Amino acid sequence: MNEDIRIHSWPCSYYLDTSKQWVSGRLSLTPVAIKFTADKTGELLVNFHLSSISEIKKESSNLIFSSLTILEKNTKHWFSSLQPNRNVVFNILEHFWREQLLSSQGTGAEAAALQSTKGKELTGLLTGSQKRLEDTAKVLHYQGEQFDNIMRGLNKIEGDMDVADRLLTELESPSWWPFSSKLWKAPLETKPKETATVSDSKNQEGIIIRIPVIITHRTDSNVKPGKLTLFASGLEISDCNSQVIHRFESKDVDDIRVHTPYEISVRQRFIGKPDTSYRLLSAKMPEAIPILEMQFSKKMQFLEDALGFVGARKSPQVDLGTSIWQAATGLLGGVVQPSSPVGGREGMDNDEVQLQKQEKISQEEAKELKQILKKLKGLALEAEAELERQDEALDSITTSVDRATLNIDKQNRRIKKLT
Repeated sequence: MNEDIRIHSWPCSYYLDTSKQWVSGRLSLTPVAIKFTADKTGELLVNFHLSSISEIKKESSNLIFSSLTILEKNTKHWFSSLQPNRNVVFNILEHFWREQLLSSQGTGAEAAALQSTKGKELTGLLTGSQKRLEDTAKVLHYQGEQFDNIMRGLNKIEGDMDVADRLLTELESPSWWPFSSKLWKAPLETKPKETATVSDSKNQEGIIIRIPVIITHRTDSNVKPGKLTLFASGLEISDCNSQVIHRFESKDVDDIRVHTPYEISVRQRFIGKPDTSYRLLSAKMPEAIPILEMQFSKKMQFLEDALGFVGARKSPQVDLGTSIWQAATGLLGGVVQPSSPVGGREGMDNDEVQLQKQEKISQEEAKELKQILKKLKGLALEAEAELERQDEALDSITTSVDRATLNIDKQNRRIKKLT
């Protein structure tokens, strides 16, 4: 992810301790740092990493009112005249600061990442692919449940049509009619209906992902922390106490706009009353956007600031689908046969130099890679089997719909003759 992406910026004033005066400018937040740029000179007065922050507080004194202080190492930075207000800026800064501390993107993790081996990098890559495939499997499972519900609904329609056929037959030839063959009509035997053994799908519905967010509703000043939960059937916005603020079913969402890799807005349109719209900001949003794109591909809109994120995310995925298995197989093969010759005697020196430059994979990493590859293979086979089952279900649904349509048309014609 590009560390120079500006997540948010606010006009404010900064207390410059060297000249003992307030300087007007803009406070900017990036994925890893906080910056302040003066308006008049354009000079960058403040630039420090989020991981170096010790404390963020809302303070005031006899001379400074409604101020925000950030303790960075041993230096205390004062910001005032924050717009739209101090609480909005505080909530957003505190959210990204906490997520930075909790995530593995801090200073220590970055230093460790520089020393990571190729095996660890490939393990992380395969683990991400496994998580994405698991999310896809959850969506496929929910889609299969929807098909099962449709089939049960069509079966109920067929049963109702059988009842309608018997009632229409009664009306067409009533028992009191002298030429009727049903003068002595026995009561109809009701066939016991098969009870559905499948429990309610909502109770079985699992959570795909849940991330902390900063929620903005209608006005920029109405900002509060909360949570975004993605289900296979839609998404849910709740507050810090897990009280549901709003739930969007998949059919209710009209558009999702991706403003930046960290900020989206979800909207449901209405006629004759205001639209329902929520703006969500989160340090974990890059993890949720691919899932949203998979669920709401036709309703996603990537704005200008987010197009770079899409290109950077999609371009490696093209190579990933074609080369990940070859790369994994090649690397694993190099571990299994580390002493096998790769060329003639003349090329041994060059090969040794290249091997010294390359990072090796340990046996433990190779075993972990093999286990992940086995899981990926199992998930892929299960997804394939589920897709085949859903294809058969779609064929059955099509046939049942055609049959139900013919029966409804037939019964409508009989009703018209009676009226």
